[in-house]
Amino acid sequence: MKAYIFPGQGAQFSGMGLDLYENSPEAQELFEKANKILGFQITDIMFEGTAEQLKETKVTQPAIFLHSVILAKTLGEAFKPEMVAGHSLGEFSALVAAGALSFEDGLKLVSQRALAMQKACEAAPSNMAAVLGLEDEVVENVCNTIDGVVVAANYNCPGQLVISGEVEAINKACDALKEAGAKRALVLPVGGAFHSPMMEPAREELAAAIENTTFSKPNCPIYQNVTANAVTDENKIKANLISQLTAPVKWTQSVQQMITDGATLFTEVGPGNVLQGLVKKIDRSAETASATFETQA
Repeated sequence: MKAYIFPGQGAQFSGMGLDLYENSPEAQELFEKANKILGFQITDIMFEGTAEQLKETKVTQPAIFLHSVILAKTLGEAFKPEMVAGHSLGEFSALVAAGALSFEDGLKLVSQRALAMQKACEAAPSNMAAVLGLEDEVVENVCNTIDGVVVAANYNCPGQLVISGEVEAINKACDALKEAGAKRALVLPVGGAFHSPMMEPAREELAAAIENTTFSKPNCPIYQNVTANAVTDENKIKANLISQLTAPVKWTQSVQQMITDGATLFTEVGPGNVLQGLVKKIDRSAETASATFETQA
């Protein structure tokens, strides 16, 4: 079965989407529509911006969403997903690609999500750290012993878990995790504690926007971050999407479940190939590929 997977924050690069814009009239139209919806020329930053400009949350999230969704739309008949999943932000791309959300509504929600997360980051100092070489359970147990907010946030693949929380709690957790045998416990250059209770103000803000958005039944099951199970019911999709900001991304569990349910080929749609690497670490026998836009002769 064909599974399509959509990347999250961190996959951006200068020049992303330019080939689509230059070679596909449909892509060009969608990019221009995005500029209007967002109220600024995101295409200028995507095509020619510096790494610093692309790192701004209000730019990063819509940029990755646009690259992924527009690439999926230009694949035409070749794009026939039997299941989809997206890592964090990528879940919105997956929902649009699977027909559960319109392009316009998806972009508006992603933009609101980015701004709400930015606001929550500014309200309280917080960050994230990558922990390598420990079992998930050990990381969870260590986090439970630390004073302050620190939780498991991204289950990326076996032996790679990202923790999230208050600055001081993260620093203490990193020291404790190294003592517990972690190969590395490294604070990440991110704006705040995503997928932790620190995102509660953003979750509340986004919840209202999601509730007021029309969702349709997707064309295929989506494996959502919060449950790691196949979902097709619109109301469950909405509820999981709202929970996503404060709950962990169960990527390892999602990929394992997709394989159990028959996924044989994972095609990454969007910038970079990080998710393909994670899929291989989760199951070495899984086949992976990058979606590529073929210029029409």
